[in-house]
Amino acid sequence: MGVLIYGPRDVEFDDRLLTHLEFVIVNKLRRGESFMMSWLVATANATSRESMWLNVSSPIYFKYVGSRVPSLNREWIAVLEAEANGPRGLIVRNEDGTPAVSHNR
Repeated sequence: MGVLIYGPRDVEFDDRLLTHLEFVIVNKLRRGESFMMSWLVATANATSRESMWLNVSSPIYFKYVGSRVPSLNREWIAVLEAEANGPRGLIVRNEDGTPAVSHNR
């Protein structure tokens, strides 16, 4: 599991998913575009939803468990980019289109 660190918040995602999120997030921020990102969180008793506002003025850090960079799936990137450009912001999705679930650290 990789970790996206944004301000005081750490969010765990699978390395492959995190690599694709990094591609989309960095491209949005490089263009000076702020946006909302949302994902599901699994806890012992339930699944909840969390969101964060990403903008160029806050540092972001991507930490990976594995050393190999996964190959990029251009179709998946296109889906994530379309989400990020939409009115609800980036809804984090797995490669198969299902909502991604993070586990709190």
